[in-house]
Amino acid sequence: MIEAIKFWNEPNNLSHWDFNMDPGWKIFTRMTRLAAEAVRRECPDLKLVLGGISPIDENFVRLLSSYGLLDHLDIVAVHGFPLDWNHWKIDEWPAKIAEIEAVTQLPIWVTEAGVSSFGAEEVQVFGLTRTAELLRDCAERVYWYSLFDLPPSWEATTRHKESEGSAYYRHFYMGLIRADGTPKPALQHFSSEMGICQWFHFNDHRLETAVEYLKAMGVRRLRTGISWADWHRPGALKWFDRQMDALEDFDLTLTLCFTPPSIGKRYCHTSPPIRPEDFAWFATEVVRRYVLSQGRSRPTERPVILDVRDQRAAWPTSC
Repeated sequence: MIEAIKFWNEPNNLSHWDFNMDPGWKIFTRMTRLAAEAVRRECPDLKLVLGGISPIDENFVRLLSSYGLLDHLDIVAVHGFPLDWNHWKIDEWPAKIAEIEAVTQLPIWVTEAGVSSFGAEEVQVFGLTRTAELLRDCAERVYWYSLFDLPPSWEATTRHKESEGSAYYRHFYMGLIRADGTPKPALQHFSSEMGICQWFHFNDHRLETAVEYLKAMGVRRLRTGISWADWHRPGALKWFDRQMDALEDFDLTLTLCFTPPSIGKRYCHTSPPIRPEDFAWFATEVVRRYVLSQGRSRPTERPVILDVRDQRAAWPTSC
Protein backbone atom coordinates (compact mmCIF):
# COMPACT_ATOMS: atom_id res chain seq x y z
CA MET A 1 0.00 0.00 0.00
CA ILE A 2 1.31 3.43 -0.90
CA GLU A 3 0.99 5.65 2.17
CA ALA A 4 3.16 8.58 1.11
CA ILE A 5 4.45 10.31 -2.02
CA LYS A 6 7.85 11.93 -1.73
CA PHE A 7 8.71 14.70 -4.15
CA TRP A 8 12.28 14.41 -5.39
CA ASN A 9 15.37 13.15 -3.61
CA GLU A 10 17.90 15.46 -1.96
CA PRO A 11 16.88 18.61 -3.85
CA ASN A 12 19.59 20.65 -2.10
CA ASN A 13 22.30 18.24 -3.33
CA LEU A 14 23.81 19.09 -6.70
CA SER A 15 24.02 15.37 -7.58
CA HIS A 16 20.21 15.28 -7.69
CA TRP A 17 19.05 18.81 -8.58
CA ASP A 18 21.07 21.31 -10.59
CA PHE A 19 20.40 24.37 -8.47
CA ASN A 20 22.96 26.31 -10.52
CA MET A 21 20.23 26.31 -13.17
CA ASP A 22 17.59 27.15 -10.60
CA PRO A 23 18.97 29.88 -8.34
CA GLY A 24 16.85 30.11 -5.23
CA TRP A 25 15.01 26.85 -6.04
CA LYS A 26 12.07 28.74 -7.52
CA ILE A 27 11.54 26.24 -10.34
CA PHE A 28 11.76 23.39 -7.83
CA THR A 29 9.20 25.11 -5.62
CA ARG A 30 6.74 25.64 -8.48
CA MET A 31 7.25 22.10 -9.77
CA THR A 32 6.70 20.55 -6.34
CA ARG A 33 3.72 22.75 -5.48
CA LEU A 34 1.93 21.88 -8.71
CA ALA A 35 2.62 18.18 -8.18
CA ALA A 36 1.44 18.32 -4.57
CA GLU A 37 -1.77 20.07 -5.58
CA ALA A 38 -2.38 17.49 -8.32
CA VAL A 39 -1.81 14.52 -6.02
CA ARG A 40 -3.96 16.09 -3.28
CA ARG A 41 -6.86 16.37 -5.72
CA GLU A 42 -6.54 12.69 -6.64
CA CYS A 43 -5.81 11.26 -3.17
CA PRO A 44 -6.50 13.65 -0.28
CA ASP A 45 -5.37 11.13 2.34
CA LEU A 46 -1.89 10.43 0.95
CA LYS A 47 0.94 11.95 2.96
CA LEU A 48 3.04 14.34 0.86
CA VAL A 49 6.73 14.52 1.71
CA LEU A 50 9.42 17.05 0.84
CA GLY A 51 12.30 15.12 -0.75
CA GLY A 52 14.85 14.21 1.90
CA ILE A 53 17.25 17.10 2.28
CA SER A 54 20.97 16.39 2.31
CA PRO A 55 22.78 18.12 3.84
CA ILE A 56 20.38 18.79 6.71
CA ASP A 57 20.04 22.55 6.36
CA GLU A 58 17.51 24.64 8.25
CA ASN A 59 18.14 27.58 5.91
CA PHE A 60 16.97 25.52 2.94
CA VAL A 61 13.78 24.60 4.77
CA ARG A 62 13.29 28.21 5.81
CA LEU A 63 13.67 29.32 2.18
CA LEU A 64 11.06 26.86 0.87
CA SER A 65 8.76 27.83 3.71
CA SER A 66 9.07 31.50 2.75
CA TYR A 67 7.79 30.55 -0.72
CA GLY A 68 4.75 28.85 0.84
CA LEU A 69 5.74 25.39 -0.39
CA LEU A 70 5.47 23.71 3.00
CA ASP A 71 1.81 24.75 3.18
CA HIS A 72 1.17 22.08 0.53
CA LEU A 73 3.09 19.27 2.24
CA ASP A 74 2.69 17.06 5.31
CA ILE A 75 6.23 15.94 6.10
CA VAL A 76 9.79 17.25 5.87
CA ALA A 77 12.30 14.46 5.24
CA VAL A 78 16.02 14.54 6.02
CA HIS A 79 18.98 12.31 5.18
CA GLY A 80 22.10 11.83 7.28
CA PHE A 81 25.36 9.88 6.97
CA PRO A 82 27.63 11.21 9.73
CA LEU A 83 30.12 8.32 9.66
CA ASP A 84 30.67 8.56 5.91
CA TRP A 85 29.98 12.00 4.39
CA ASN A 86 28.53 14.59 6.78
CA HIS A 87 30.61 17.03 8.81
CA TRP A 88 28.97 16.19 12.12
CA LYS A 89 29.16 13.33 14.61
CA ILE A 90 26.65 10.52 14.92
CA ASP A 91 25.64 11.64 18.43
CA GLU A 92 24.44 14.93 16.93
CA TRP A 93 21.44 13.27 15.27
CA PRO A 94 18.92 14.64 17.83
CA ALA A 95 20.38 18.12 17.45
CA LYS A 96 20.10 17.94 13.64
CA ILE A 97 16.43 16.97 13.94
CA ALA A 98 15.88 19.82 16.40
CA GLU A 99 17.38 22.31 13.91
CA ILE A 100 14.65 21.46 11.39
CA GLU A 101 11.91 21.34 14.02
CA ALA A 102 12.84 24.92 14.91
CA VAL A 103 11.89 26.18 11.43
CA THR A 104 8.78 24.12 10.61
CA GLN A 105 5.81 22.67 12.44
CA LEU A 106 5.65 19.71 10.07
CA PRO A 107 6.72 16.29 11.36
CA ILE A 108 10.25 15.15 10.49
CA TRP A 109 10.98 11.81 8.83
CA VAL A 110 14.48 10.43 8.39
CA THR A 111 14.05 8.76 5.01
CA GLU A 112 17.71 7.81 4.69
CA ALA A 113 20.13 7.09 7.52
CA GLY A 114 23.03 4.81 6.82
CA VAL A 115 26.58 3.74 7.53
CA SER A 116 28.85 1.98 5.07
CA SER A 117 31.00 -1.06 5.75
CA PHE A 118 33.73 0.45 3.55
CA GLY A 119 36.35 0.63 6.30
CA ALA A 120 35.16 -2.17 8.55
CA GLU A 121 31.94 -4.11 8.95
CA GLU A 122 32.12 -3.53 12.72
CA VAL A 123 31.71 0.20 12.05
CA GLN A 124 28.42 -0.48 10.29
CA VAL A 125 27.18 -2.59 13.22
CA PHE A 126 27.96 0.25 15.62
CA GLY A 127 26.43 2.84 13.30
CA LEU A 128 23.18 0.90 12.87
CA THR A 129 22.61 0.26 16.57
CA ARG A 130 23.61 3.78 17.61
CA THR A 131 21.45 5.42 14.94
CA ALA A 132 18.44 3.40 16.07
CA GLU A 133 19.03 4.45 19.69
CA LEU A 134 19.42 8.13 18.85
CA LEU A 135 16.46 8.46 16.50
CA ARG A 136 13.94 6.23 18.25
CA ASP A 137 12.37 9.11 20.19
CA CYS A 138 13.04 12.12 17.96
CA ALA A 139 11.86 11.13 14.47
CA GLU A 140 8.43 9.82 13.51
CA ARG A 141 9.86 7.52 10.81
CA VAL A 142 13.39 6.23 10.19
CA TYR A 143 14.42 4.35 7.03
CA TRP A 144 17.78 2.59 6.92
CA TYR A 145 19.74 3.00 3.69
CA SER A 146 19.98 0.35 2.39
CA LEU A 147 19.21 -3.35 2.04
CA PHE A 148 21.72 -4.19 -0.71
CA ASP A 149 25.22 -3.07 -1.60
CA LEU A 150 25.56 -1.73 -5.13
CA PRO A 151 26.91 -4.23 -7.66
CA PRO A 152 30.48 -3.17 -8.49
CA SER A 153 29.66 -2.90 -12.20
CA TRP A 154 27.04 -0.20 -11.56
CA GLU A 155 27.53 3.53 -10.97
CA ALA A 156 26.59 5.61 -7.96
CA THR A 157 24.86 8.94 -8.44
CA THR A 158 27.55 11.51 -7.70
CA ARG A 159 28.97 14.45 -9.60
CA HIS A 160 32.61 13.47 -9.94
CA LYS A 161 32.54 9.64 -9.78
CA GLU A 162 35.87 7.94 -9.04
CA SER A 163 37.71 11.24 -8.69
CA GLU A 164 35.98 11.62 -5.31
CA GLY A 165 38.16 8.81 -3.95
CA SER A 166 36.84 6.87 -0.96
CA ALA A 167 33.81 9.17 -0.73
CA TYR A 168 32.62 7.67 -4.01
CA TYR A 169 33.35 4.04 -3.18
CA ARG A 170 31.51 4.21 0.13
CA HIS A 171 28.28 4.34 -1.91
CA PHE A 172 28.87 0.70 -2.85
CA TYR A 173 28.95 -0.58 0.76
CA MET A 174 25.80 0.89 2.34
CA GLY A 175 23.76 -2.32 2.31
CA LEU A 176 23.07 -4.91 4.97
CA ILE A 177 23.64 -7.54 2.27
CA ARG A 178 26.73 -7.73 0.08
CA ALA A 179 26.56 -7.52 -3.70
CA ASP A 180 27.15 -11.27 -3.87
CA GLY A 181 24.00 -11.89 -1.82
CA THR A 182 25.64 -12.80 1.48
CA PRO A 183 24.54 -11.04 4.68
CA LYS A 184 26.78 -8.70 6.64
CA PRO A 185 27.02 -8.79 10.46
CA ALA A 186 24.85 -5.65 10.73
CA LEU A 187 21.85 -7.54 9.37
CA GLN A 188 21.57 -9.40 12.67
CA HIS A 189 21.26 -6.08 14.50
CA PHE A 190 18.53 -4.58 12.33
CA SER A 191 15.26 -3.88 14.12
CA SER A 192 12.02 -3.92 12.14
CA GLU A 193 10.99 -0.82 14.09
CA MET A 194 12.92 0.93 11.33
CA GLY A 195 11.97 0.96 7.70
CA ILE A 196 14.26 0.25 4.77
CA CYS A 197 15.10 2.50 1.83
CA GLN A 198 15.96 0.44 -1.23
CA TRP A 199 16.15 1.85 -4.74
CA PHE A 200 15.55 -0.49 -7.66
CA HIS A 201 17.22 -0.11 -11.03
CA PHE A 202 15.18 -0.45 -14.22
CA ASN A 203 14.51 -4.22 -14.63
CA ASP A 204 16.43 -4.82 -11.40
CA HIS A 205 17.37 -8.48 -11.01
CA ARG A 206 17.33 -8.10 -7.20
CA LEU A 207 13.63 -7.32 -6.83
CA GLU A 208 12.31 -10.75 -5.82
CA THR A 209 15.30 -11.42 -3.56
CA ALA A 210 14.72 -8.09 -1.86
CA VAL A 211 11.10 -8.96 -1.13
CA GLU A 212 12.14 -12.29 0.39
CA TYR A 213 14.72 -10.64 2.64
CA LEU A 214 12.42 -7.80 3.70
CA LYS A 215 9.64 -10.16 4.70
CA ALA A 216 12.06 -12.42 6.59
CA MET A 217 13.37 -9.33 8.42
CA GLY A 218 9.85 -8.30 9.43
CA VAL A 219 10.06 -4.99 7.55
CA ARG A 220 6.72 -3.24 7.11
CA ARG A 221 7.78 0.20 5.88
CA LEU A 222 9.71 0.51 2.65
CA ARG A 223 10.86 3.55 0.75
CA THR A 224 11.63 3.20 -2.94
CA GLY A 225 11.14 5.25 -6.10
CA ILE A 226 9.74 5.59 -9.59
CA SER A 227 11.98 7.48 -11.98
CA TRP A 228 10.34 10.11 -14.13
CA ALA A 229 13.13 9.54 -16.66
CA ASP A 230 12.49 5.78 -16.76
CA TRP A 231 8.74 6.39 -17.12
CA HIS A 232 9.42 7.20 -20.78
CA ARG A 233 11.44 4.09 -21.62
CA PRO A 234 10.09 1.29 -23.78
CA GLY A 235 8.69 -1.33 -21.43
CA ALA A 236 8.37 1.13 -18.56
CA LEU A 237 4.84 0.17 -17.53
CA LYS A 238 5.65 -3.53 -17.59
CA TRP A 239 8.61 -3.00 -15.27
CA PHE A 240 6.92 -0.61 -12.85
CA ASP A 241 3.80 -2.79 -12.69
CA ARG A 242 6.05 -5.71 -11.76
CA GLN A 243 7.89 -3.64 -9.16
CA MET A 244 4.75 -2.28 -7.54
CA ASP A 245 3.00 -5.67 -7.54
CA ALA A 246 6.02 -7.24 -5.82
CA LEU A 247 5.99 -4.53 -3.14
CA GLU A 248 2.25 -4.37 -2.51
CA ASP A 249 2.46 -5.98 0.96
CA PHE A 250 4.61 -3.15 2.33
CA ASP A 251 3.65 0.33 3.52
CA LEU A 252 5.37 2.31 0.79
CA THR A 253 6.80 5.78 0.63
CA LEU A 254 7.20 6.30 -3.10
CA THR A 255 9.76 8.83 -4.28
CA LEU A 256 9.21 10.57 -7.63
CA CYS A 257 12.33 12.11 -9.12
CA PHE A 258 14.80 12.53 -12.01
CA THR A 259 13.91 14.67 -14.99
CA PRO A 260 13.70 13.01 -18.43
CA PRO A 261 16.83 14.61 -19.93
CA SER A 262 15.14 15.59 -23.19
CA ILE A 263 12.66 17.87 -21.39
CA GLY A 264 15.20 19.39 -19.03
CA LYS A 265 16.74 22.82 -19.26
CA ARG A 266 19.87 20.83 -20.04
CA TYR A 267 20.19 17.21 -21.12
CA CYS A 268 20.63 15.64 -17.67
CA HIS A 269 18.44 13.87 -15.09
CA THR A 270 19.37 16.53 -12.49
CA SER A 271 18.12 19.41 -14.64
CA PRO A 272 15.02 21.41 -13.78
CA PRO A 273 12.34 20.67 -16.37
CA ILE A 274 11.57 23.27 -18.99
CA ARG A 275 7.89 23.05 -17.98
CA PRO A 276 7.47 22.52 -14.21
CA GLU A 277 3.85 21.45 -14.75
CA ASP A 278 5.05 18.29 -16.54
CA PHE A 279 6.12 16.84 -13.18
CA ALA A 280 2.55 17.23 -11.92
CA TRP A 281 1.37 15.24 -14.94
CA PHE A 282 3.83 12.46 -14.07
CA ALA A 283 2.82 12.43 -10.40
CA THR A 284 -0.84 12.22 -11.37
CA GLU A 285 -0.17 9.31 -13.73
CA VAL A 286 1.68 7.40 -11.00
CA VAL A 287 -1.04 7.97 -8.42
CA ARG A 288 -3.83 6.97 -10.78
CA ARG A 289 -2.01 3.81 -11.82
CA TYR A 290 -0.73 2.58 -8.45
CA VAL A 291 -3.01 4.10 -5.82
CA LEU A 292 -6.44 4.67 -7.35
CA SER A 293 -6.37 1.47 -9.42
CA GLN A 294 -5.53 -0.84 -6.52
CA GLY A 295 -7.63 -3.97 -6.86
CA ARG A 296 -8.58 -3.12 -10.46
CA SER A 297 -6.92 -3.88 -13.77
CA ARG A 298 -4.56 -1.22 -15.03
CA PRO A 299 -4.64 0.31 -18.50
CA THR A 300 -2.14 -1.19 -20.92
CA GLU A 301 -1.23 1.83 -23.03
CA ARG A 302 2.24 3.28 -22.77
CA PRO A 303 2.80 6.68 -21.17
CA VAL A 304 3.13 9.58 -23.56
CA ILE A 305 6.66 9.96 -24.93
CA LEU A 306 7.41 13.65 -24.64
CA ASP A 307 10.43 13.38 -26.92
CA VAL A 308 11.84 10.45 -28.87
CA ARG A 309 15.18 10.91 -27.10
CA ASP A 310 13.52 9.83 -23.83
CA GLN A 311 13.55 6.30 -25.18
CA ARG A 312 17.28 6.18 -24.60
CA ALA A 313 17.36 8.36 -21.49
CA ALA A 314 18.21 6.31 -18.42
CA TRP A 315 18.16 7.41 -14.81
CA PRO A 316 21.18 6.69 -12.60
CA THR A 317 21.60 3.26 -11.12
CA SER A 318 21.40 4.40 -7.52
CA CYS A 319 20.78 7.41 -5.33
